[in-house]
Amino acid sequence: MSIVKMKKLRLIAVRSQKDALMRELMLLGCLQIREPAGMLADPDTAALLRTETTNLVEVRNNAAELEAGLKLLNQYVPVKTPMLSGRPMVAQSVVLDEKALQADIALARRIKELDEHIRRINAEQSSQRAVLESLRPWTALDYPLESPGTKSCSVVFGSLPVAVPLDQAADSLESAVEEAQIIHISSDDKQHCVLLICMKDKMQEALETLQAVGFSTVAFPGLKGPAKQNIASLEQNLRKLEQQKKELIARIAAEKSGRGELKLGVDRMALVIARAESAERLRGTDSIVAMEGWCPARCVEKLTALLAKFDCAWEIVDPVPDEYPEVPVELKSNRLAEPMNMVTNMYSLPAYDGVDPDPLMAPFFIPFYGLMMSDMGYGLLMMIASLVVLKKVKPKGGAHDFTALLGLCGISTFVVGAITGSFFGDFIPQIAKFINPNTALTSLPHLFTPLNDTMSILIGALCLGFIQVITGMAISVVKKCRDGEVLNAVFGEVAWWIIFLGTALMVFHIGSIGGVPVVLCVGALDLVVGQFVQNKNVLGALGGLFGAIYSGVTGILSDVLSYSRLMALMLAGSIISTVFNTLGAVTGNIFIFILISMFGNTLNFALNLLGCFVHDLRLQVLEFFGRFYKDGGKPYRPLSMNTKYVDIIKEEI
Repeated sequence: MSIVKMKKLRLIAVRSQKDALMRELMLLGCLQIREPAGMLADPDTAALLRTETTNLVEVRNNAAELEAGLKLLNQYVPVKTPMLSGRPMVAQSVVLDEKALQADIALARRIKELDEHIRRINAEQSSQRAVLESLRPWTALDYPLESPGTKSCSVVFGSLPVAVPLDQAADSLESAVEEAQIIHISSDDKQHCVLLICMKDKMQEALETLQAVGFSTVAFPGLKGPAKQNIASLEQNLRKLEQQKKELIARIAAEKSGRGELKLGVDRMALVIARAESAERLRGTDSIVAMEGWCPARCVEKLTALLAKFDCAWEIVDPVPDEYPEVPVELKSNRLAEPMNMVTNMYSLPAYDGVDPDPLMAPFFIPFYGLMMSDMGYGLLMMIASLVVLKKVKPKGGAHDFTALLGLCGISTFVVGAITGSFFGDFIPQIAKFINPNTALTSLPHLFTPLNDTMSILIGALCLGFIQVITGMAISVVKKCRDGEVLNAVFGEVAWWIIFLGTALMVFHIGSIGGVPVVLCVGALDLVVGQFVQNKNVLGALGGLFGAIYSGVTGILSDVLSYSRLMALMLAGSIISTVFNTLGAVTGNIFIFILISMFGNTLNFALNLLGCFVHDLRLQVLEFFGRFYKDGGKPYRPLSMNTKYVDIIKEEI
C-alpha cells in the first residue's frame, strides 16, 4: 500500500535486434521507455547518436483509415450491442498477427471508396432536386426552356413577388412599353411565375419597368424542351441514382462480417503505434541503439531474464533524488484502497518521494459518502449496479476503479441508511399506512434520524472532521521524520497537538496552574522556540509566532467546520425523499403514491450520487491532502498491449 519503487534501466542493444527487442518489451509490459538522457548529457556521445526514425506517420494514417472504415460500417450497418456486455477475448498470438493488417486496411479502404461514391450520388441528387423544384412552377408551360423567342420577338422567363398584383404589373408594363406583355404561368405563396414577351428593341425598357416592381429573370442553363419533359427526365435520373445508392449501401452491408476484423485491426495498429512511438525515443548509430527506461522493482527479475536473450548491455540502478521529479509513479494498494486511485488521478498523482494517499483516504472517503447519502434503498441500488457491471462488463483501469468505488460507497450508504432507518426516505412506513391505516409502523428501527437529531449529527460530523485533520497532521509528522525534518515536526504539528491536549485538560480542569494547564503552556512554548529557531531574531520570531497562531487556529477551525457538509447533505437528502413521499401519500392512491415517490427518489438519488462525490472529494483534497500531500507525480505508462475493442488472453513469451 505505497508508491511502487522504480528502477532505472540503461541499455545498449544491437540494431539488428531492435524490432524483436521492442516486441518482447511490449509483451512484458513493464518498461516505460525514454530517451537516454545520461548519454545525451555528454556532448561527445550525443554527437554520435542520432534520433531513430520510424514509419509512425504512415502507421497513424493507416490507423485513422481503419477507424474511419469501422465508423462508416457502423453508420451504414448499425449493430445493437447489449448494454452490459464485455469485450471479446482474443488470443495474444492473434492480436499480434500483423500480417492481417493489410487485409484490414484494404477492407477499410473499400468501405471508404463506396462511401465516397455514395456522397457523390447524394450531391448529384441534391443538385437535381434543386433543378426539379425550380421547374415545377413551369409545368403548365408547353414551351422550350432554351428558346429565346423569334427573330423579332424575345421571350424571358421571370418571377414577381407574390405581394405585387399581376394586374398592376401588367398595367405598368403596358403604359411603358406597348409592344410587351406578361403571361401568368403559376403562383405560390412566395412568387408569381410569368413569361415576358416583348419586341427585341424594347426588351431593355420592358425589363427596367418590371424590375422596378421586383421582377427577376429565371434561367435554365443546359435544359432543353418544355419543363414537363425535363421534370420527367430528372425524376427518372433521381430514381436511377437512388437505385445506385441502394446497391452501394448493400455492398457496404455485405462487408458487415468484417466488423470484428476491423476492430481487431484497430487494436493491432494501436500496438504498432505504441512500439513506433517508443522506438522514436531511442537514439543510436549504424550498429547499436540506446535507451533508458523505468521499471517497477518487482519486475526487475523478469526484465533481466528477457534482456539475457538479446545481444545487449544494460544497467539497472536506483534513481537518485535529483531524478525523482522524472520518475513515473505507480500506486499499489489493497482491494479496499485500490478504487481510490480514481479519486487520486482526478486530483494529481503524488510525487515519487511523496505519500500514497489511497489507503489513508479510503477509511474516510467511503464512510463520509455513506453518511451524506444515508439510505438503504440508494445503497442497495449502488451495490447491485456495481456488481452487475463488474461481472458483465469487466471494466478495466479507471472504469473498474469507479465501479468498485461505487459498490464500496453503496455498502457504506446501506449501513448508514440502516442506522438512520431510511429506505427511500419513509417509503416503507407510508406504504404500511396505505395497507393498514392503523399500523404501528410509523418508522423503521433506527439509532437516530437526520430530522430529529440534527444537532447530534452536526457534532458527530465535526468530530469526524477533527479526527481526519489530526490524521493528516500525523501523516505529515511521519513524513517529516522520514525525510529527516524532525525539528519541523516537533515545532509544527506536535506543538499543536500539545496545545489541543492542553485545551482539553483546561476544559476538564485537569493539571492546571492558575486555571491554565501545564500542557497548554508546554505547547505554546514549543511554538515560541520553533519560531526563534526558524527566524534567528526576536522580532521575526514574534511576527512568525503571531502568524503561526493565527493561521493555525483559523486554518484548523475552518477545515473542521467544512465537515458540517456531511450533516447538510444527509439532511437535504432525507428531506427531499420525505417531501416526495408525503406528496404522493396526500393523493390517497397507492399507485399514484408509488409513481410520485419513485420519481422524487430517482431525482434525489441522481443529484446526491454526484453531489456527495463532489463534496467528499473536496474534503479529501483540501482539508486532508493539504496537511501532507505532495503532488506532481507523472503516471507510469509502460510499453504494453493496450487495446480498445478486445481483451487479450496472454500467453507465455
